[in-house]
Amino acid sequence: MKRTITLLLAVLLVLTMVCCSCSNSDHSDKPADTTEQHGENTNTPAETDKPADPVRTEPAPTEPPAVFEEVTVVDNDYCTIKVTEIDPNNIWGYTLKVFFENKSSDKTYMFSVTDASVNGVEWDPLFAAEIPAGKKKNDEISFSDDEKTALLSEFTDIELTFRVHDSDDWSADDVANETVHIYPLGEDKATAYVRDPQPTDKVIVDNDQITIIVTGYATDTFWGYSAKMYLVNKTDKKLMFSSDDVSVNGYMCDPYWAISLAPGKVAFTSMSWSESTFEENGITEVEEIVFALRVYEYDNWSEEDIFNETVTLNP
Repeated sequence: MKRTITLLLAVLLVLTMVCCSCSNSDHSDKPADTTEQHGENTNTPAETDKPADPVRTEPAPTEPPAVFEEVTVVDNDYCTIKVTEIDPNNIWGYTLKVFFENKSSDKTYMFSVTDASVNGVEWDPLFAAEIPAGKKKNDEISFSDDEKTALLSEFTDIELTFRVHDSDDWSADDVANETVHIYPLGEDKATAYVRDPQPTDKVIVDNDQITIIVTGYATDTFWGYSAKMYLVNKTDKKLMFSSDDVSVNGYMCDPYWAISLAPGKVAFTSMSWSESTFEENGITEVEEIVFALRVYEYDNWSEEDIFNETVTLNP
């Protein structure tokens, strides 16, 4: 009997230990309550891992490009001239689109540009248009000199002088002769070109009326040999620059050179000789150029010359 009771107690002890083990296992396998451990933060993992929205910054305001407005140059009883549009990327260079009208009932008019400059630099767009009586024409005026274009960062001030006259009667008075400024970026953005002096410059004259500088020499297959010059007209009159009695290495050799320059303008120009001129005189290397340089008023030949001296160059 005693042995039986002892056996029953042993079985009861084993069952008690097994129950305790199962209870502890249930508590240890239960995941921790994240709400209790982290307070009131109830964000899900997807919410907490989401990156913050990027900060948006507005671009700095920029000044809108100037809008070109049509410019009426002339509108009288005889003719009309209007600059209607600008095309800076034209295949022929920076281009103005222009409208012309001949209002005459019986005369053919010649429309031409007699003087032109960009940012104060003299330019020849080589423009002329003959329009019959009562007709209209849309045309273009292009500035296609790569060397001059390279000097200017922008076309800010285009100055043109238009002349209109009877193409069959050159003695008749002009029916129009007007100068106009075109400001592609607005008048307040107009600038004037200023050239910096160079160590290789040969200054021929620099006074309160004119500047003449020989800037260098060049040879090419088209123009032949050239003496390059920079001119400044500081007066309020149109001036003519020309040469006489030109010799190269002692041989008389007439160059291609004469230029008119409007008041207050500057010009890049070249006194040039063809290859054939040098060949005829056996000139293979230029050692000396001698010429009489004359500067005078374009419209008044009776006035005393502004400059008239013999110049010697030794390239």
